[in-house]
Amino acid sequence: MTDQSAPLRVIATIPINPERAAEAAPALAELAASSRGDAGCLGYEVYESAAAPGTFVTIEEWASQADLDAHMGQPHVGQAFEVAGPLLAGEVAIHPLTAL
Repeated sequence: MTDQSAPLRVIATIPINPERAAEAAPALAELAASSRGDAGCLGYEVYESAAAPGTFVTIEEWASQADLDAHMGQPHVGQAFEVAGPLLAGEVAIHPLTAL
């Protein structure tokens, strides 16, 4: 059983064409910076994988599912996808996490 009052942790993987990762990195860094100001955002970091160049990973923590849902509709999310969308090398995978 999950604790509904516990923060929601989310990992997202964003596969970018490795040859174009430098184009995506500033947009993803701006997404993280802007997202930290969203209501209910407890943490939002973005990294590029050292093992798989071009694979970006966000590590997020939200106060609630409603806060995450509201974040997904923010203009800065849409703007990041406008920049990163044409550079994708696969599907973005969003993983809400459940503690064991």
